[in-house]
Amino acid sequence: MQVKNTAAPAGSAPGRPRALIGQVSDMDLRLLQVFKAVVECGGLAAAELELNIGTSTVSRHLKDLETRLGLTLCRRGRAGFALTAEGQRVYDETLRLLAAVEGFRTGVHELHQRMGGQLAVAVFDKTASNPQARLHRAIAQFAQAAPDVRLNLHVGSIPQIERGVMDGSFAVGVIPEHRASATLRYDALFGETMYLYCGEGHALFGAGDHALDWAALRRRGDFAGLGYHSPNMELAHAERLPRRATGFEQEAIATLILSGQFVGFLPDHYADAFVQRGQMRAVQPALLNYRCQFVSLLRRSPQPSRAAQLFHECLLAAHRRPDAPVDASE
Repeated sequence: MQVKNTAAPAGSAPGRPRALIGQVSDMDLRLLQVFKAVVECGGLAAAELELNIGTSTVSRHLKDLETRLGLTLCRRGRAGFALTAEGQRVYDETLRLLAAVEGFRTGVHELHQRMGGQLAVAVFDKTASNPQARLHRAIAQFAQAAPDVRLNLHVGSIPQIERGVMDGSFAVGVIPEHRASATLRYDALFGETMYLYCGEGHALFGAGDHALDWAALRRRGDFAGLGYHSPNMELAHAERLPRRATGFEQEAIATLILSGQFVGFLPDHYADAFVQRGQMRAVQPALLNYRCQFVSLLRRSPQPSRAAQLFHECLLAAHRRPDAPVDASE
């Protein structure tokens, strides 16, 4: 690595010269991979298991990276692990760099007419319980067609998945359709129905709801909704439902509903377990519901890898004809 020393900027490690990276070496990539694991595991001790190296070695690698960059990337100690502002920026850049490296590796594999390397796929949360979702069939078909590709499956919010597919962190995404970007390709997969639920202890739980409509729900002022652009937010805006509480994933909305203080929308297949245990009930389900269409996301440019295109085709085949084989040579 070539470095140039200048005065240390604000936020850099005390007493360290600023390091401007020239060439990135294999060692730098290794240190960045260790840093990525530490961040995603939430600390050095947890990363020890992920990386299969001792905590002292993880700590040394992290210090080496901070020295090379001339930045303090994280705080660690009795108060726990936390990224600094500079550490968060370096983590974001690390994801982009490692995705580019993996893209290069995949491209070389494709030059040799075989699929290898890793494939990162991201899906919206709480899809596994949807009987219309056949992601497991698509994964099985892909694993049989491309046994040398290591599949990494992530779960994330709609914005996280969209950004990840756009910047190359994820090769394929599966999300509820809610808006279109010219940089992405969208293909319909499956649907789900969202119903309004209240929890045990809520005023509506044991009461009749035949008179409840969108206007009455608006007046109640106890709606809990998702805090990012999504079909849930679009519906809330269309019906002018003020959010009294905000969640950032389905699990958060369910927890708010279970408190007995809020109502919110959940997929019927996910809420069913809570309903069966008597912890939730649907409120005026014939009226207070909406439908979501899930789509597969692919980046249009640069052209997705053969592995990404194959996984995409497996998704389409699994939802079009559940038992249809996929030709890996296409």
